[in-house]
Amino acid sequence: MKKRIGIVVKPHKSKVEEILRGLLDWLKKREIDICLDRETASTIDMKSTCERSSIPSKSDIIIVLGGDGTLLSIARHVGNSNVPILGVNLGGLGFLTEVTLDELYPTLERVIAEDYAIEERMMLNACIRRDGKIATRYMLLNDVVISKGVLARIIDLEVKINGQYVVTYRADGLIVSTPTGSTAYSLSAGGPILYPTMNAIILTPICPFTLTNRPIVVPENVKVEVRLTTDNEDVQVTLDGQEGFPITYGDAVEIERGDNTIRLIQSPGKNHYQVLRKKLKWGER
Repeated sequence: MKKRIGIVVKPHKSKVEEILRGLLDWLKKREIDICLDRETASTIDMKSTCERSSIPSKSDIIIVLGGDGTLLSIARHVGNSNVPILGVNLGGLGFLTEVTLDELYPTLERVIAEDYAIEERMMLNACIRRDGKIATRYMLLNDVVISKGVLARIIDLEVKINGQYVVTYRADGLIVSTPTGSTAYSLSAGGPILYPTMNAIILTPICPFTLTNRPIVVPENVKVEVRLTTDNEDVQVTLDGQEGFPITYGDAVEIERGDNTIRLIQSPGKNHYQVLRKKLKWGER
């Protein structure tokens, strides 16, 4: 079957225009249909009427040229389409975009021949409840971060799991993440690294006032409720580091496993432990 490939790039990245043009030429020679969103097309002075949110419905495979942030930006639009994503790292840390530029075309050859492996990653659904009503909903791959602003004092966050009271964190904030997100902000805050295909939810406090408040890992099938119990006007909920929503006293953030998964195309010959060693420089002096 003829493939339709959607391409998403991180604009303003060094050499992205040259890389994108080369990729388009390579795909056209193989008579593969290509779909670019407006932002990607503008990188090479092309016009497109396609919004980024519609790329999954027009593609059999999506190629992301950039970093993890670029991949996260498209992952939220994939929904239940089950379109596999090939992440190509153009620099930076990149746990999700693990394919290097040198590996791009050999990997694509295998993808087109349908000789590739898929990793499925769980997602989270988050809703913000205010005065008993849902104010907004989000779907995310990495994490939900509830944090105080620059000038705000320490905040109190009451946590319940499946309606059972767990703890009230006094902290700068709280990170609720997937196993995929365990190597993102949660790791920087002292959270554990989980194998990315596991099904679990991680709660990692940010600079807790009580030092015995440590990160905890809970099963995938629970509902986590985090309620702001301090009268602090400068508190923000951030989703995958890209979407934000301010919350106030009494607001609750409800987080549970999403119905959909993200399907990531694996780089041939690599495994997660190799990625960890390389990205985190394990074994180097």
